[in-house]
Amino acid sequence: MKRRDFIKTSGVIAAGSLLVSPASSYGLPGLSGKKRIALVGTGSRGITMWGKSLLEDYSDMLEFVGLCDINPGRLSFAKEFMGVNCPVFTDFSEMMTQTRPDMLIVTTVDATHDEFIIKGMEMGADVITEKPMTTDEVKCQHILNAERKTGKKLRVTFNYRYGTLFTRIRELLAEERIGRITSVDFHWYLNTYHGADYFRRWHSIRAKSGTLLCHKASHHFDLLNWWIDSDPVEVHAYGNLEHYGKNNPFRGLGCRSCPHKENCKFYWDITRNPFYMKVYVDNEKYDGYLRDNCVWREEIDIYDKMAVQVKYANDVQVSYSLTTYSPFEGLTIAFNGMKGRIDSWQDLPWREKEKVDQAERHAKEMDQQAREKEEAFDEIAVSDNFGDTKLIQVPRVRGGHGGGDKRLKDQIFRDENMPDPLRHSAGSRDGAMSILLGVAARKSIDEGRPVKIEELTDLKPHPKRGV
Repeated sequence: MKRRDFIKTSGVIAAGSLLVSPASSYGLPGLSGKKRIALVGTGSRGITMWGKSLLEDYSDMLEFVGLCDINPGRLSFAKEFMGVNCPVFTDFSEMMTQTRPDMLIVTTVDATHDEFIIKGMEMGADVITEKPMTTDEVKCQHILNAERKTGKKLRVTFNYRYGTLFTRIRELLAEERIGRITSVDFHWYLNTYHGADYFRRWHSIRAKSGTLLCHKASHHFDLLNWWIDSDPVEVHAYGNLEHYGKNNPFRGLGCRSCPHKENCKFYWDITRNPFYMKVYVDNEKYDGYLRDNCVWREEIDIYDKMAVQVKYANDVQVSYSLTTYSPFEGLTIAFNGMKGRIDSWQDLPWREKEKVDQAERHAKEMDQQAREKEEAFDEIAVSDNFGDTKLIQVPRVRGGHGGGDKRLKDQIFRDENMPDPLRHSAGSRDGAMSILLGVAARKSIDEGRPVKIEELTDLKPHPKRGV
């Protein structure tokens, strides 16, 4: 079933076996006093962070009134896994009409975000979308137009902003601890477990993810925009696919059936993950999606190494890179200022007291319940020109994206009007500026030229965010 059919055609699943009573059976809008939530996209991210986790922590504040997905098998599992008693749909418009949610959560394939965001707002709901907001400049402009026209609110879930380390960095920059920022060096390393996983999944197809410059790097570009407190104006980038995809002498039809299991260092046994087996493998028959696809597929058309130069409206210059086949996963970030320099890092093996288990690192970051040892901390080095270097220790939180997931959801569902002095909350303009930086980088690589942000949409870069 094509995604446009998903939106427009009838959504009766298996002759109505899964589509239970109309939404009216579950209460009229506002009758329970709880916020009415609908979810479109019932993959692992949707049903964990934006599904079961919400019910565990905020069931006094919200209720799910509808779930929607193109895959009826995943829908059935999602309902069971989340423990909800709401109707399920393969027809998005039908869900919105019958359930009349206050809020729609979008966790579908990136390239379809725009369709559901726009339709959701047009049908009366505020929208929360997973990053990236969308995957190209045309879709971005359509989203901005729809928000202006409907008056509904769009929020992009940039949970990295809320992490303890990244928040402390933002505080130091806001205090002008090193004076006016002049340049930034930011490098992110995905290891051969997490990085490779993007090349097994739909993310490895440009038409679905917009490349990792949109999907993954939108996190990083948003952090840069937030830290620097300005908008990008010009981007020049390089990128290539030189490790995964066709760059291997052998390939298979997927890890489970691959004849090269013994010789492939990237072989991954999905059968050892009961959750993925139930979400994906048990439901392949409905849409053919393989969660353990081959990282050497010739159809892969995204970059696996990226280097981006960015000029900001306040004259800050940024050097950014993303590597997807590093032996370790981590980051380095450095801010050069008129009065000094700020350095920070995460999970560099030679700086860690304990060896980081690379196979488990990403799983721990995604785990909403993971906890660190009490003595664990991240570090920020603040160096003054003609002075000393001070080491600041920040209590480490790894579970739920550095603890950001919980703080983000508290702000959305507990008290949306809570004080926000560092402007953690991200709206459509934040979402747009993060993906436009990625789109400009992609266009720069394809066309071999610097790309100005003003070329892409009607948004004009501001020297100061919020102005």
